[in-house]
Amino acid sequence: MNIPLALTYDDVLLVPRYSTVKSRSDVNIRTKLTKNITINNPIISANMDTITEAEMCIAMARHGSIGIIHRFNSIEEQAEMVKKVKRAETYRVDSPYTCLPNLSVAELRQMMKEKEVGSFIVVDEDDRLSGIVSTRDLLFADNTDLVIDVMTLRSDMITGAPETTLEEARLILQRNKLEKLPLVNADDHCVGLITAKDIKYKMQRPFASLDHDGKLLVGAAIGVKDDYLQRAEALVAAGVDVLVIDIAHGHSLLAIEATQQVKSHFPKIELIAGNVATAEGTDDLIRAGADAIKVGVGPGSICITRDITGCGVPQLTAVMNCVEAARKHDIPIIADGGIKKSGDIVKALAAGANTVMLGSLLAGTDECPGEQINKGGQKVKVIRGMAGYGANLSKNLREKKDTRDVFQITPEGVEAVVPYRGKVADVLNGLIGGLKSGVSYCGAISIESLQENAEFVRITQAGRIESTHHDVKVI
Repeated sequence: MNIPLALTYDDVLLVPRYSTVKSRSDVNIRTKLTKNITINNPIISANMDTITEAEMCIAMARHGSIGIIHRFNSIEEQAEMVKKVKRAETYRVDSPYTCLPNLSVAELRQMMKEKEVGSFIVVDEDDRLSGIVSTRDLLFADNTDLVIDVMTLRSDMITGAPETTLEEARLILQRNKLEKLPLVNADDHCVGLITAKDIKYKMQRPFASLDHDGKLLVGAAIGVKDDYLQRAEALVAAGVDVLVIDIAHGHSLLAIEATQQVKSHFPKIELIAGNVATAEGTDDLIRAGADAIKVGVGPGSICITRDITGCGVPQLTAVMNCVEAARKHDIPIIADGGIKKSGDIVKALAAGANTVMLGSLLAGTDECPGEQINKGGQKVKVIRGMAGYGANLSKNLREKKDTRDVFQITPEGVEAVVPYRGKVADVLNGLIGGLKSGVSYCGAISIESLQENAEFVRITQAGRIESTHHDVKVI
């Protein structure tokens, strides 16, 4: 048997090359997520239930990338998360929340809390504009008051036409010292809303990942069995930009058939499929209709697939093999797992990946689901593999299945804790800074030129020791 050598990120270094880059801020890390979606930052948050829900997706998109909402929830819950991301920022709100004037202040406060918004458009029974009410109007109101007693009346409002542009809205809001501009048609129906907050976001975040309506990009995972088509349908209706076929072994009949079915039912939606670790798996999923391929079998920090099954390919080699197949079809590769530091991101992209998917490096941040807990005097948050006991137990409880079934599963993931890390923005800034420096060290100014210039060298164990701090006591 001829057994080839396979390498992972720790087995290699990139050779420094002559660079003309004067500042790492000049480095362009814009890249393709899928065949038809381009993002400004190649770091994606993983579709794990301890990593990515709406809050993480909002943060990732605001920083020029995208998050993938996990599927270990009900269809309705996942669709609502997509809607929440889509409402977080926009050029204009096409369907602003409305209420009737005879609603009580107590009911309105509850609705504002549930919808996580600070204002409602007030309409009459014919859906015509009657006024607007915001948290400012409720500041000193009693719960027993009615909305009509505290709202700003239609006669006192300034509105815009449905075709009002963002710049026109900015001037109107600035001139009148307003925060919100309802867009009203000839029948006095409110057909949209432009807010000062969204205008400010657009000015402050020029590199955010946005769709054609100015809404944040968001992805969501689906499975390959049972209700995956119904889940996909609900997510597409909610406005999702990309779907991810989520299965540990993507080079399988189940994954290929699910990819074909989803692409057949929703031909316009971008579809990521995986995970695979070979050129053959990549080619089969692309031919089934995938618009990007997720690569990685067993490299994640909480994944024990390789221990349990004996199967996998070290991640650097897996990425290189899959890239070779994907380039024939001009399909992007997502390197999923095995990344422990920013230098590994540089190596993954240099090997040909277009983006990287992170779990544990983003874990422990405020935007991750779950509460902080205290363990040994240190603030920590939980992270768990989606093929482990905990995730499957939660799934069985949600679906009201016999929880004893979970013990018939051989787990391929573990539960762990990571230190609390604060805002994910701070983590991303550190990783992006390291990535841009790495690109410049390779004599490149973009991900494309990095891949053209990259030269790897294999290193020994002594080289690994030499590559990090040594012979000193860290303080």
